[in-house]
Amino acid sequence: MNKVDEQFSEVQNWRRHLHRHPELSFEEKNTALFIAEKLKSFGLSVKTQIGGHGIVAELEGKEPGKTIALRADFDALPIHEENDTPYASENPGVMHACGHDGHTAALLGTAQMLSKYKEQLKGKILFVFQPAEEKPPGGAKYMIEEGILDNVDYVFAAHLASELPLGQVAVGAGYQMAAVDKFEITIKGHGGHGARPNEAIDPIVIGSEIVQSLQKIVSRRLDPLKSAVVTLGVFQAGAAFNVIPDEAKIEGTVRTFDEDVRDLVEKEIHSIVNGIANANHANCEIDFLRGYPSLFNHPEETATVNDILKEVFNEEEVVALEPTMGAEDFAYFLKEKPGTYFRVGSRNESESTHYPHHHPKFDIDERALLNIEKAFIKIVSHYLVD
Repeated sequence: MNKVDEQFSEVQNWRRHLHRHPELSFEEKNTALFIAEKLKSFGLSVKTQIGGHGIVAELEGKEPGKTIALRADFDALPIHEENDTPYASENPGVMHACGHDGHTAALLGTAQMLSKYKEQLKGKILFVFQPAEEKPPGGAKYMIEEGILDNVDYVFAAHLASELPLGQVAVGAGYQMAAVDKFEITIKGHGGHGARPNEAIDPIVIGSEIVQSLQKIVSRRLDPLKSAVVTLGVFQAGAAFNVIPDEAKIEGTVRTFDEDVRDLVEKEIHSIVNGIANANHANCEIDFLRGYPSLFNHPEETATVNDILKEVFNEEEVVALEPTMGAEDFAYFLKEKPGTYFRVGSRNESESTHYPHHHPKFDIDERALLNIEKAFIKIVSHYLVD
């Protein structure tokens, strides 16, 4: 564990290289080549082009035992970086604004370090580098469909957290991130002159009624002890102040934890939209896309990680993970195998590290990468050494 600190400059350089050369989801060709090259230099068995640009490196110990998968994501976001740093993005309009460059560098460091201790391992480690976390249907689904978890016993992942101070690690069991769904509603009315609304079927008025009614799903249709969010982000219609358009478009997102709630919300959206459209003599089309499932941290493995990380960090630094309605496609891994997802603090006293994820000025205290490494190494030690 002490030798991890000696890696800092190398891990930092990897992270900064990745930060300078970000690539969007499903387009991470050069990033994947960089990762594979490093893994091969560690003497690991490496498979590429899994579910797209996904990579899996294997480290097999001297003795048989359990198999653990450690996962990092490596795609960037369509955001123009506003930071003035030596490692700022050189790809205009694309930025590592969520910390995936850090996740990748930290897992590379973990792989490099553990490759030196092969003789002490009882079992196998899969280092999973996953593309396209930011864009549904996501890279996790495709990698799993190619069988990367078939012989895996446990899965673990870490995510940098700008809301947590450097040194803290947040761990929590149960539902921690929401399922994310997207819907598009197209209302087809009949356009006309703004002075003669009686001759038209106004999709704006109909759409406005739909917007108001959809907000009642959570407040009036769900068990108040259940959680859900229905948010509308797009309402597009018309091009002139005195013309009633033919169509209106509404787009939104649904966030839920419970699958029964997820089903109910989707059913209610269809019922409300069709009912209002029919009552107003309009036609409508509804496209409901189910995205990532909710992320559920398995209680036994989460309790284990919570306990063993207190041996690495001070007990007060291992804090409770607070559930969020954000989404994460590591949820697919946890639906297949037991494990947990935890967050690692990356904020320091500098304001530059206080910006939230997906902000054009997002940045991290890079010492947090070593904390991810130390957490992963402790998890491996517990399951494959102790």
